[in-house]
Amino acid sequence: MWRYLVGGLATLALVAAGVVLFNRSGRSVAALPSAPLAFAQSAAEGALPDSVPEASDRTREQKRFDRYDKDRNGAVTREEYLANRRKAYAKLDTNHDGTLSFDEWAIKAETKFAVADADKSGAMNATEFATTAVKRKSPRVRRDCPPAAAKAEPAGEGEES
Repeated sequence: MWRYLVGGLATLALVAAGVVLFNRSGRSVAALPSAPLAFAQSAAEGALPDSVPEASDRTREQKRFDRYDKDRNGAVTREEYLANRRKAYAKLDTNHDGTLSFDEWAIKAETKFAVADADKSGAMNATEFATTAVKRKSPRVRRDCPPAAAKAEPAGEGEES
């Protein structure tokens, strides 16, 4: 009889260990930070803000559309859409003849090579080549999720976007 009891307990221990290992990689959900002390005291006294600030209804795509729609007529024309490309092309066309030669097109790469080739040998060794790696930007920090309790601002003093 004791074999059945030990077998049952071992089975329960294995199941519990499996559950722990399975949930090990999951994130624990942190509780929201408590309200700032000043707001908590004013809420306890019954003094709430008169109005809640409205969030912008414009989506990211609507904002992007507005950047392209220069004349604000609700339509992006071909000229408006290609304006940024024309500016980039004009920067590359250094002799302003309306056509890009290979040298004009590759000037940025040639400049990067010349700067990286520190010993001016016409070839880059591994150390010099490593300097040509693209510098990655650090990931953008989201300011809205979750709000930090230490950086909480009093109501009405937040920055506008």
